[in-house]
Amino acid sequence: MLVETGRVCIKKYGRDAGDNAVITQVLENGFVKIITETRKKERKCNTSHLEFLNEKISINDKEALKKLNLI
Repeated sequence: MLVETGRVCIKKYGRDAGDNAVITQVLENGFVKIITETRKKERKCNTSHLEFLNEKISINDKEALKKLNLI
């Protein structure tokens, strides 16, 4: 399943297009909460605006988040 907590993806549209992102929470109706490199604050995003990568991390792992420039 691609849409899951901890999935690393790339934002395709919007102000932070091209940035790495991590899904922090899966919502209903095709929406998720993410954090990106540009905007560290968690916010709602449509899954069609994301390109999913094969990488998955723990959202509590500070070293993995630091490696992706998310904290």
